[in-house]
Amino acid sequence: MFPILKTERFILQQVLPEDQQFIFEGLSHPDITRFYGVRYDSMEATKQQMDWYEKNYKEGTGCSWKIVDKNTKEKTGVVAYYFYKPEHKKAEIGFWLFPQHWNRGITTETLNAVIDYCREEKDIHRLEAFVEEGNRASSKVLEKLGFLCEGRMQDCEIKNGQFISLFIYGLLTGHK
Repeated sequence: MFPILKTERFILQQVLPEDQQFIFEGLSHPDITRFYGVRYDSMEATKQQMDWYEKNYKEGTGCSWKIVDKNTKEKTGVVAYYFYKPEHKKAEIGFWLFPQHWNRGITTETLNAVIDYCREEKDIHRLEAFVEEGNRASSKVLEKLGFLCEGRMQDCEIKNGQFISLFIYGLLTGHK
């Protein structure tokens, strides 16, 4: 059964096939994809992301949650862990929010719930996050949650035909 997480203001629910329009709106939005690793130009192409969410959950390598406001029922973004490697007790986290919800503490609040879930339910010892150079807002959220910047990987990926650098952040959850 898919884990539903709750915070003070939000319910984190499974991304379902009927959420494809919501995912497309987010992952085609230029302000979101400016610093995000994937971008889709059509609803049809977004099916790839939907399949990835489902595959992660079915294979036990991750969970992606839509962030739903408890009061308004509005979907504000997605938080996730993925690339879970139980033999190493580690996983990667990622997140995105629609710009109208930025700077309201939503990512910090919801990622706290995901971190707790990873520690308590999955026995994950280390969480990692990769942040594109220039994405100070995501770096600040991670630092607020106790992640440490462990270094900069220069020109490690190509995006829009250009090399980009990534900062790697790590958090030890306290589980050994």
